[in-house]
Amino acid sequence: MALKDGSIVRPGRGVYAVPAAAEGRVVARRLTGTVSHRTAALHWGWKVKSTPDLPDVTIPANRKLRSSARGLATVHWRTLADGDVVDGWVTSRVRTVVDCSLDLPFDEALSIFDSALRGGLRRREVTEAVLSLGKLQRRRVLALARAASHRAANPFESVLRALAIEAAEALGARFEPQHRIRYDDFYARVDLGCHDLRLVLEAESFEFHGDRAALTRDCVRYTELGSRGWLVLRFTWEQVMFQQDWVRRKIAMAMHARRSPLADAPETRRVGRVTGRPGVVAVR
Repeated sequence: MALKDGSIVRPGRGVYAVPAAAEGRVVARRLTGTVSHRTAALHWGWKVKSTPDLPDVTIPANRKLRSSARGLATVHWRTLADGDVVDGWVTSRVRTVVDCSLDLPFDEALSIFDSALRGGLRRREVTEAVLSLGKLQRRRVLALARAASHRAANPFESVLRALAIEAAEALGARFEPQHRIRYDDFYARVDLGCHDLRLVLEAESFEFHGDRAALTRDCVRYTELGSRGWLVLRFTWEQVMFQQDWVRRKIAMAMHARRSPLADAPETRRVGRVTGRPGVVAVR
């Protein structure tokens, strides 16, 4: 069905891809380059944060781009080894993950790395492939390798986890994807959970919360968690994708509050002693 309606194409025997990946192959041929990065990820069937407006194409580091070729692709300059290219036109699975880790923002790269692990790529394949890279490049790829997880359900959750990692950097907290919370009389699997802080982050999709039954389930779920001391922060897709600074701040504020429960809440004043008159409170 997907082949018939055009949502999936078959550029080669045994290979199925979205149209953007097939378009990238055509552009790469015009540029005498190699399909890479996000477009290669789509070719391998991995999920990306967003489909690029232009296909990603890598050309040799010493080649100049012809003026007539400008605007056809997002061009990356890197000399690829023979083993980095599959079928003569697309970067290998490992090379694709390495390139994305090196060149894309952290949240985009993490989304692709997560999806690659879900698709069967082994983390060790990537970590072994970067041993020959320079120190800074190797450090960046290995940081993503440590953060990546096959348990993330989709790019929405991966991007939220990337923001949580950035927000938690100073505190050293760690959020586990698809975290399981178990009690004798209650069980929940949450999108992201930090057991030490009893803090939950949920990536909320409207399609799963559109009727009364879903509302009831949510109320029971979050009341059960709250009554056991868990704080739940819920974020929409629009917030995670387009209001990232706000999301980071809210996560950081929540972590600070959980670390220092008696500290002053942000933007509030501490209430001082009660005066002798009923109903009057002195504020320090």
